[in-house]
Amino acid sequence: MTGSVAGQAGVSSVKILVPGNHLMASLLGQRDELLRIIESAFGGARIVVRGNEISIDGDEAERVGRLFEELVLLLESGQGLDSTQVGRTIDMVKADVRPSEVLTTEVVRSARGKTIRPKTAGQKRYTDAIAANIITFGVGPAGTGKSYLAVALAVQALQAHQVNRIILTRPAVEAGERLGFLPGDLMAKVDPYLRPLYDALYDILEPEGAQRLLDRGAVEVAPLAFMRGRTLNSSFIILDEAQNTTPEQMKMFLTRIGFGSKAVVTGDVTQVDVPGGRSGLTGLQELLAGIDGLEFVHLDRRDVVRHRIVADIVDAYQRGPSGGGPGGER
Repeated sequence: MTGSVAGQAGVSSVKILVPGNHLMASLLGQRDELLRIIESAFGGARIVVRGNEISIDGDEAERVGRLFEELVLLLESGQGLDSTQVGRTIDMVKADVRPSEVLTTEVVRSARGKTIRPKTAGQKRYTDAIAANIITFGVGPAGTGKSYLAVALAVQALQAHQVNRIILTRPAVEAGERLGFLPGDLMAKVDPYLRPLYDALYDILEPEGAQRLLDRGAVEVAPLAFMRGRTLNSSFIILDEAQNTTPEQMKMFLTRIGFGSKAVVTGDVTQVDVPGGRSGLTGLQELLAGIDGLEFVHLDRRDVVRHRIVADIVDAYQRGPSGGGPGGER
C-alpha cells in the first residue's frame, strides 16, 4: 500500500494504492456501501476510485487517506469490515487514534475460539488502564462493555496464573422490586442481580468451564454485603453497578483489596437506584485523586458496542431535562 500527499493552503490531494482486488472489494463494500459511509462522514473530501487506486482531494484528504490506510491494515490482519466497524474506525481517525492498534489488540480467546478485543478507542484505554493499575474505575453508559471486558481480563489473569481466583460482586439494590417478595433463600433472592456477571463468564468460558471454576472456588460470585470483613489477596475483583453502592459500602469494598490483587469498579452515574441517591461512585474521582496505581476511565456513547439504537437512546437520555434516566440494564 502506498500513499502520496500534495497541495497547499489547507487543500491537499492523496493517492492510495490498494494491494489486491480482493482487498479493494472488501474496502469499498457491496455496491460501494462502505465508500458511501466514508464520503458522508467527510464532506470536505472528494474520493475517486480507479482500479486499485483511490484519489482523495479536499481539505480533509490527508485524514481520509489515513482512514483508508488503516482500513487496509485491518483487512490485512484478517478482520472483516462492515458498516459498524467502518463507523467506529472513522470515529477513531477523527480523534487521531490509530484503529489498527486498537482493533488488533487481543484480550483473551473464549472457549469457542472467539478473540475478544476492544472495539473502540475508549475500550482500549480501559483495558490498558486495567493492565497498568491496581484499581481501575470504568464509568460510562449501558452497552460500553465495562463489565464484559473486565470479566475477560479477569479470565486472562486467572489463566496466566497472575491471580488465584476471580471475585465478581454487585450491590443487591431493590430497583422497583422488593427482595423480600422474591422466592427462595438469600442467594436465590440476589441471584437475579448477579446474573449479568454469570452471563459474561459463561460467554467467555462456556457454561461447563465456568461451572468447573465455580465448583472449585476459583470463581466466586457474591453480593457486595458478603465482602465485609474479608481481605482479598491474589484475586481479580470486579465490583459491578458501583453507582448503587453507598459511600460506606464503597469504602468497605476498596479497603478489602489485599496483596497481589487487582480490582475493577464499573458503574453508570446516570442510573443510580440506591435509596436516597447517595451513590458511593459520585464524587469519588475527586476524593481519590493523586493515588498511585488507581485510574478512572470514562466511556461515552462512542464506546457503545450494542445495536446502534442503544447509542441513540443514551444520547436521548443525556439530552433530557435531568441528564439521566431511570435505572435499568447496563
